[in-house]
Amino acid sequence: MNFWDKITGNDITREFKSFEARAKKLPVDYQEAWEKIKENLWNHSDFTGRNLIPIMDSTLYILEETAAEGQSVQSALGEDIQSFCSALVGEESSNSFRDKWRRQLNNNIAKKLGK
Repeated sequence: MNFWDKITGNDITREFKSFEARAKKLPVDYQEAWEKIKENLWNHSDFTGRNLIPIMDSTLYILEETAAEGQSVQSALGEDIQSFCSALVGEESSNSFRDKWRRQLNNNIAKKLGK
């Protein structure tokens, strides 16, 4: 990846376009699940969304493999997509930009209070 693509976000745009092209090849119920997964994963994004690229790629691979085997989307993801997404990102990697700002604010307040 060159510097210009990283600064402008063109690399991320290309990745997400390829994800959407792959998702359009899935059955309709898988496409609906993919939309819900995207909605839930964005809550765990850093400011740019780069941290979600490998997670979304892996998730889409799971959906493609499950669809190719003829299984239902529930057999791959379970009944609760939000819990599935939370398990994907895990506790350590679920720090979003909001979490970072919250931590900075708490640290600044603690310094002002002399703690």
